[in-house]
Amino acid sequence: MILSYGGKYYNGTTTCGGYSDIMVLDEHLMIKIPDNLPLYAVAPLLCAGIIVYIPLKYYGLDKAGMHLGVVGLGHMAVKFAKDMGLKVTVKDTSPNIKNEAVVHLGADAFLLVKGTMDNIIDRISAMHALLSLTGLLKANGTLVKVGAPEKPLELLAFSLLTGKRKQGL
Repeated sequence: MILSYGGKYYNGTTTCGGYSDIMVLDEHLMIKIPDNLPLYAVAPLLCAGIIVYIPLKYYGLDKAGMHLGVVGLGHMAVKFAKDMGLKVTVKDTSPNIKNEAVVHLGADAFLLVKGTMDNIIDRISAMHALLSLTGLLKANGTLVKVGAPEKPLELLAFSLLTGKRKQGL
């Protein structure tokens, strides 16, 4: 595998990913972007969009009527979830995010209430406590981690065992 950014080609040069003028890829890894779509509008779908869409589908978090928590304002997570018919609650450390989450993105709530969410997508890449997030899950809920902190996060297994909760990475 050669990573598209920061990876090493077979000849030892470093890949530059999305900052490259030219890239060579296998055709099965490519998609055609229609000429009438501006690249600035498509870019979020190919980065943040993919990061949240895949776990929503893979872990079965996309069932209409489910209640999804989004930790840290994840624009694409909120938009996809609302389009899938989910109830969405955004949790963030800044109260300033509430207006954007609820008014502009259509989140149903900006609350921190324990044990009320079916599933949570955690897109925060900074260090933070996962224990507080598992407490927000209903029984049989799933916490999916899509943010990538530089250091390992601590998660006590007991917080998943009680309530038959699960974590997806």
